[in-house]
Amino acid sequence: MAFLSRLRLRPISFHRCRFFSSILSPESSSNPLPYREKSRAALSLVKSEKDPQRILEICRAAALTPEFNLDRIVFSVAISKLADSKDFDSIRHFLDEHKSRPDLQTERFVSHAIVLFGQAGMINDAFRTFEEMHQLGVDRTVRSLNALIFSCILSKNYKEVNRIFLEFPNKYGIEMNLDSYNTVLKAFSQSGSSSSGYSILAEMDRKGVKPNATSFGILLAGFYNEEKYEDVGKVLKMMEEYKMQPGISTYNIRIKSLCKLKKSSEAKLLLNSILARRMKPNSETYSHLIHGFSKEGNLEEAKKLLKEMVDRGCKPSSDCYFALVYFLCQGGDFESALQACKESMEKGWFPNFSTMTSLVNGLVSISKVEEARELIGKIKVKFSKNAGSWKEIEARLPR
Repeated sequence: MAFLSRLRLRPISFHRCRFFSSILSPESSSNPLPYREKSRAALSLVKSEKDPQRILEICRAAALTPEFNLDRIVFSVAISKLADSKDFDSIRHFLDEHKSRPDLQTERFVSHAIVLFGQAGMINDAFRTFEEMHQLGVDRTVRSLNALIFSCILSKNYKEVNRIFLEFPNKYGIEMNLDSYNTVLKAFSQSGSSSSGYSILAEMDRKGVKPNATSFGILLAGFYNEEKYEDVGKVLKMMEEYKMQPGISTYNIRIKSLCKLKKSSEAKLLLNSILARRMKPNSETYSHLIHGFSKEGNLEEAKKLLKEMVDRGCKPSSDCYFALVYFLCQGGDFESALQACKESMEKGWFPNFSTMTSLVNGLVSISKVEEARELIGKIKVKFSKNAGSWKEIEARLPR
């Protein structure tokens, strides 16, 4: 409990004190938490903590393991916060000490550590960890190789990806698999060198590894981003040669790419193609289009698309509503923004503080003070921890 007293947390009840104490001192607790509750509580503590050493103490006390998805999330959040603090020595010491744990001397954990080093921008440590695997008694396979390639992407060290591709399979006797090649394609795509992807496809062909929809989707996104439309056509032609019909995921990549380029009208033509082929667009399809048209200022088209997707039996995602409410407020259409916001809140989705503040102020500006007050009331019920801020806003509303 002494450690908890030093945490800069909001006042907590005795029950919550005991709750966190059993995480930070599980061996001394007579009633240790079940795994999931422990991990959720650790995640909550890590997210709210700013002191690097306390973040490390929380993680150590929680006895994290990459075997569980929630623990991997805690690891990732902790490493991100430490990297933001530029505390790279602590990251290195923390991950290295975990490698000495007998239960973590597995390729699964080492691969996870490699990725975390990349996430922190510590690519030299990622390579060091890969090189030291045999010293830990852990065999290198394509799994750890793929982790190293992905680590380079996370740290935006794309030249190293090319070196790994050219040298490491022979050097370490590891055969690259489909995931390996797709990750290399992603590196070329993100670095503005999508044309190099053709050589990767040729290598895959020589090795007998057949590209999949993901392979071609990565190339399409890259060529769109580089505005190389002729190459987009080439990739689509290659898909035909592989007898691969574009599915909804491929269409979504194309629609998203066009919308990012502020070519939402062209993207909508692809929606028409989807419907003509009697395929079913999903919420992602519409979300890209709604966001695209909204960003271009065509709010009427964005509103039509939201209605259309509902009429077609496609359930809107929270992103659809959040984008529409935000851009409607930016465009000064506060009545439509309020309607979209109400629909979103009925589903339990509340836009962020900034958007809601903009909507409240907008409603006041068009003399809809009661609507603004009603909106604030719902927000205070949903987010009691922010009730104080909203009470201040409410107190400034005209009477």
